[in-house]
Amino acid sequence: MIMVRYCEQSATFNHPWHQVVQAFWERYPNPHSSHVLTEDTVARRLEGGCLRSKRIVTKTNRMPKWGERFLSARTVAVLEESACEPARHSMVTLTRNLAHTHLMEVTERVEYVPHPDDPQHKTLVRRCAWVGSRVFGFGYAIQAFGVERFKKNLNNTVLGFNHVLAKMFPQQNAGMPVTEAVSAMDARKERLRETAKKATELAKSKAGAMVPQAACAERESR
Repeated sequence: MIMVRYCEQSATFNHPWHQVVQAFWERYPNPHSSHVLTEDTVARRLEGGCLRSKRIVTKTNRMPKWGERFLSARTVAVLEESACEPARHSMVTLTRNLAHTHLMEVTERVEYVPHPDDPQHKTLVRRCAWVGSRVFGFGYAIQAFGVERFKKNLNNTVLGFNHVLAKMFPQQNAGMPVTEAVSAMDARKERLRETAKKATELAKSKAGAMVPQAACAERESR
């Protein structure tokens, strides 16, 4: 029997549900999705007011040094299935990797619904993931790595989503703290990059070869 670790998080977008759903289909590429290489829609049909879609998304598959002994592949194909029901203001996606499932199998479920506190202007996104591994003796370490990568990727996902929303619906940005926070964060990152670059150049000029050195709840289930 495979041991599975579970993780869940939620995020709020300061945009109405219909705008968030529109941005979902346009979220790649964005400055925070460099790990996404390709996306292809392989099936789409309408069932009684529900739009069902299947897409194949190819992503980079960076592994830590200890993980390279089990897998050398640098990319992985992911199946993304979605069900969108505009009449109910509901969208659910289910994502899982198609290859390397013996090493690590990740299934992610995401639900997009109007935020209960402000359904006209905000959208609540509930995200949960199940991470499993069948590698004897290393399963726990691989699952822990998978959960940590899930949390790190989630941060980039939210940043990327907000970037796309800001571009598609600029009129919504005024007074939106999430978008403003993202913009401020991007500005701070740019300033830090410039400062680090200048410091590096100064250090090189003076010392030659000197280089400056530079809520997720988890539980286990069977």
